[in-house]
Amino acid sequence: MDLDEARTRILDAAEKLFYDRGIQAVGMDELRTAAGVSLKRLYQRFPAKHDLVEAYLRRRDTRWRTALAEYVDAHADGPADRPLAVFDWLGDWFAEDGFRGCAFINAYGELGATSDRVGRVAREHKEALLGYVAGLVCVLPVAEPEVLAGQLVLLIDGAIAGAALLGEPSAARQARTAAAALLEAAGSVAGPGAARNGT
Repeated sequence: MDLDEARTRILDAAEKLFYDRGIQAVGMDELRTAAGVSLKRLYQRFPAKHDLVEAYLRRRDTRWRTALAEYVDAHADGPADRPLAVFDWLGDWFAEDGFRGCAFINAYGELGATSDRVGRVAREHKEALLGYVAGLVCVLPVAEPEVLAGQLVLLIDGAIAGAALLGEPSAARQARTAAAALLEAAGSVAGPGAARNGT
């Protein structure tokens, strides 16, 4: 097994165990066993647990945001449908076996007070999500697209928390309804002559 394969196997095991049970509940020896690598190989790739935690979160960020963007691209009929398609994707995600909420909020809740690295990665994930949503709404004829994007991200995070903590299967649908109302109101405020693309 080469180092790249070992890294992939370790990260696969870390993603499952950390997301399912929490970061602090999982030791390096358990990770080594789950990944099928030697402890020496594990520490070659990740000299300390915090290195592995950061790598796990960064890979999850990339995979999560890629899956979201691919869904929106495939399922939205046009620019006006793209922000609402985000909530449709959330509904599919919430229905998956093993859904445990936002990995970044979970990690921050566990380690944010003691790990600057976890806090930084969690903030970067949320900032990237905000940037993505802002990109979806800035091409629409709406008033204050940056404000609207922030409101939509609050709905996204609220839906994730509701689905995870309350076991509320309709959280995505409820958030979608609220998002549609916000989009409609923002479009009404902008009026039919509003400029597109920020021009």
